[in-house]
Amino acid sequence: MEKPYTFNLLHLLFLYLLLPFLTNSIPPPAQADHSEIISRFQQYLQINTSQPSPDYQKSTHFILSQADSLSLQSQVIEFVQGKPIVLLQWPGSDPSLPSILLNSHTDVVPSEYSKWVHPPFGAHIDEQGNIFARGSQDMKCVGMQYLEAIRRLRSSGFCPKRSLYLSFVPDEEIDGHDGAEMLASSDVFKNMNVDIVLDEGLASPNENYRVFYGERAPWWLVIKSNGAPGHGAKLYENSAMENLFKSIESIWRFRASQFDLVKAGLKAEGEVISVNMAFLKAGTPSPTGFVMNLQPSEAEAGFDIRIPPIGNVESLEKQIAEEWAPASRNMTFEFKAKGILHDDLGRPLVTATDSSNPWWTLLEEAIKKANGKIGKPEIFPASTDAQNFRKLGLPAIGFSPMANTPILLHDHNEFLNQAEYLRGIEVYESIIKAYTSYIPPGGHGDSQDEL
Repeated sequence: MEKPYTFNLLHLLFLYLLLPFLTNSIPPPAQADHSEIISRFQQYLQINTSQPSPDYQKSTHFILSQADSLSLQSQVIEFVQGKPIVLLQWPGSDPSLPSILLNSHTDVVPSEYSKWVHPPFGAHIDEQGNIFARGSQDMKCVGMQYLEAIRRLRSSGFCPKRSLYLSFVPDEEIDGHDGAEMLASSDVFKNMNVDIVLDEGLASPNENYRVFYGERAPWWLVIKSNGAPGHGAKLYENSAMENLFKSIESIWRFRASQFDLVKAGLKAEGEVISVNMAFLKAGTPSPTGFVMNLQPSEAEAGFDIRIPPIGNVESLEKQIAEEWAPASRNMTFEFKAKGILHDDLGRPLVTATDSSNPWWTLLEEAIKKANGKIGKPEIFPASTDAQNFRKLGLPAIGFSPMANTPILLHDHNEFLNQAEYLRGIEVYESIIKAYTSYIPPGGHGDSQDEL
């Protein structure tokens, strides 16, 4: 009876001595998996899709290769030639249930290469784990997090009840008219039977994720001033430049009043009307620059105005006509763009963030389940593709899971820490599982699984 005991003891001793060699030669599964995940993110970031000449062919090929690796259904749609929309589908077990859409855009803004510490399309990772690349925050990170979350769910054996769509759209950075806007108005989208859309948000400098339920609409205003020309040494009233600067002073007082509300913490940035000058144009050109002894007869300035869906539009329009560009001062104005703030019934284009919207409740619960925290729901300060879906009456929520991260979209040295990127994948895994499993009260199908 002694021999079996001796054999087992020697066997365990042998394994104990061999264990360090095994653990040193084979990386832990999680570590190897993380390396592959980051590598795929880097590959996407290294594709130069910056405006005005994005390499959509290369980005499309990459996205389709990822779809193939996940056994997702795919199609490429070009409503405008050379501007592909890549549409992926993970079919649900109950096709009668409305679907989920996760949207992201493939293009990015241009970069001033000389102002970056690392090349904007190099996807360099520094010692702190920060991944430097244009699009690391806006918004290639989110598009890849969708895909990686699906990869994890598929590996776990999860099967969605609702169909899940992923759209990778072009041209968001130049208003998205040939991308998400055309998709939203198409028969293709109508046949998708979408019930909720998730799109991009913003990074958060603190531990709370930022979630957006609406966005400010862009009004691009150009003010023109006319006046009699005169000698550069002459003092006279109502010159084109004098009239224009009176308008600029009035606009700047309004801007300051709005900005003061933000600085005092009384309102969030997305809740006020912002005004910023985009250009100032005047003077008579000469071969060496401008004629310096001639006061011009025309002058104009352009302004980027952003208005929240709860803003007083009528009051602003009156202020523009009476104070900023009054005809009494020989001034005219026109809008180069005028974003929509309300639907056809006059209701603000916002998504409910209370118990009346089950998708909001599910989002909150899913983020908490993934050990995330969210702050107060916000109005997005700029504009995104989500506006195109809200116009259809669909709920659309902006969410990019980036906490403890400086806001660097459109800035030099845009980066996202790899640990924060990986954490965001877990958050989206939780959201996708909750959304695609949701059966409304009184609906058909089995009860929700593991929500």
